[in-house]
Amino acid sequence: MPRNVESTAFSSALEVIGGVEPRIADAIRAELADQRQSLKLIASENYASPATLLAMGNWLSDKYAEGTVGRRFYAGCQNVDTVEALAAEHARELFGAAHAYVQPHSGIDANLVAFWAILADRVEAPALQRAKARHVNDLTEVDWFALRRELGDQRMLGMSLDAGGHLTHGFRPNISGKMFDQRSYGTDPATGLVDYDKVAEAAREFRPLVLVAGYSAYPRKVNFRIMREIADSVGATFMVDMAHFAGLVAGKVFTGDFDPVPHAHIVTTTTHKSLRGPRGGMVLCGPELADQVDRGCPMVLGGPLPHVMAAKAVALAEARRPDFADYAQRIVDNAQALAEGLLRRGAKLVTGGTDNHLVLIDVTGYGLTGRQAEQALLDSGIVTNRNAVPQDPNGAWYTSGIRIGTPALTTRGLGLAEMDATAELIHTVLSQTTAGTGPDGTASKAKYVLDPALADKVSRQATELLAGFPLYPNVDLT
Repeated sequence: MPRNVESTAFSSALEVIGGVEPRIADAIRAELADQRQSLKLIASENYASPATLLAMGNWLSDKYAEGTVGRRFYAGCQNVDTVEALAAEHARELFGAAHAYVQPHSGIDANLVAFWAILADRVEAPALQRAKARHVNDLTEVDWFALRRELGDQRMLGMSLDAGGHLTHGFRPNISGKMFDQRSYGTDPATGLVDYDKVAEAAREFRPLVLVAGYSAYPRKVNFRIMREIADSVGATFMVDMAHFAGLVAGKVFTGDFDPVPHAHIVTTTTHKSLRGPRGGMVLCGPELADQVDRGCPMVLGGPLPHVMAAKAVALAEARRPDFADYAQRIVDNAQALAEGLLRRGAKLVTGGTDNHLVLIDVTGYGLTGRQAEQALLDSGIVTNRNAVPQDPNGAWYTSGIRIGTPALTTRGLGLAEMDATAELIHTVLSQTTAGTGPDGTASKAKYVLDPALADKVSRQATELLAGFPLYPNVDLT
């Protein structure tokens, strides 16, 4: 491909956009500039390829396509059918899944599709039998509230937020917490690791309808074989949310007991993060849940986004290439190098290291809250996010941790030496930041003190570190 093709594509697009609303074109240019010069260490972020990005900006956006391939509620969807079928084919082949549903707009949407598919399978089918016994032939005539009272609250067991779980796994602020009676399993207080015996004990006591595994801030592998055995022992449906580590599964870094697809009844994921695709979601399952999953639209989803499904197909095709496996392995190698660099400098890490793409720093060792550390690092050109740690004394807003990840920097080509340099920059900022005080002189969980000269120096060092690894090198907007 000639070097100027990508530059021409993006420059032309911005020229067209700028002709209508120049402030939007300026914001897009500024975002690229910001990403090029900062150390992006947010574990859930990455850089999609130019091909993936360009696949989203086209006429597919103009189509309504409710339904599934070959069964649409709108005419003229033959090209959407092609796009969706290709995306699903790539997903099935990449993950070894029997069925793939690529319509979800986000990870939350994917989880909602999975939850309702499970409820339909476990509750709706028996309800239909009961309704027919009462000579009711249409489920729309069933009193679902009465049915819920009759069957009892539906229960979900998932990882606690402070142990690294996610809001969509049954917590009250999310709709999943209103759908299910939720209970959490945590981690061993001494090691920070999942205690499978304790999970089994909780499952026996709580008898969940759904056992959820998966995480957003747990820096270790999960043994999905054991988790499936626990689910089977209590008759639960086993669901895995692999949004964070899908790229490690696709790249065959996580195999055997640590690959969720052969063990789970249903698997959800985002298509960005370590999978390096567009922002969106996806559901994988066996044939027994396929029909229920395919009801995602209109069950809980709005109309499919054909242009995003096109981008998913492109990204999934990229992930099937041999070089993606090398990329996935380098993500983990870099995360472990980053963890080792921080440990050598005295940082306290949850679980003492990592097996995957993320590292969780307990910043109380620096005398800071997560919010203070997050902002001090941002002032210094290092983009992270604050995160709770197990038994977090500062709660979910201020937190006591910083979550960092390596998918994005690995995409740029940074390696082990650069990870050590990054650890040095992080440690420098955190060790030189102190907690501030409020107006009344009491300790603040938000205010902090950092010498602006030091922040500027670290920011320049971060930019210099990235200079040898240009982001989108074939895109020149000047």
